[in-house]
Amino acid sequence: MNAKASRILLVLGAFLSGLALFIGAILFVTGRAPSPIGPAVAAVGGPFHLEDQNGKPVTDADMKGKPFLVFFGFTHCPDICPTTLFEMSQLMKQLGPDADRTAALFITVDPERDTPKVMKDYLSNFDPHVRGLTGDPAAVNAAIRAYRVYAKKVPLENGGYTMDHTAVVYLMDKDGHFVAPFDMSRPVQAEAADLRRYF
Repeated sequence: MNAKASRILLVLGAFLSGLALFIGAILFVTGRAPSPIGPAVAAVGGPFHLEDQNGKPVTDADMKGKPFLVFFGFTHCPDICPTTLFEMSQLMKQLGPDADRTAALFITVDPERDTPKVMKDYLSNFDPHVRGLTGDPAAVNAAIRAYRVYAKKVPLENGGYTMDHTAVVYLMDKDGHFVAPFDMSRPVQAEAADLRRYF
């Protein structure tokens, strides 16, 4: 094999390897990867000590015994967060009485502005099964690290700021272990059937 052919094969191999990694990442983020995904992803999730929109302490231990969904966002989010919370609310309504057998958590990435009162006002627009969690920056950052969430403050020209963050809904099982990203783009009946598998 001449040098030119070797270089072509090397470039082609590198391209195919990169393509495989890219497709794997897309499948992971969109929730279309097989579940469970694998031991590396099993590290997602862990202990947290926060408080809900009513000022009640909430820990990961309180979630044991039921599957639950976790979404990280913030109340000043212009589009992704309210859209996702609306979809989660639709799912809770679709579950009917079974909604009490699961939980949906909205954990802020912006504790500076998202006090329990702000969270309570904001969540009044969504299904009551969706609980908002906040806390001091150290407690919120611990939850962000546990769930491998990316969150970064982005300054705005007017002197304010927004938050850049991971927009994945995490499905956790009854033992608090990560199952897979939960695909909220499906018909709500399919989402409900999928979640009921973990009751």
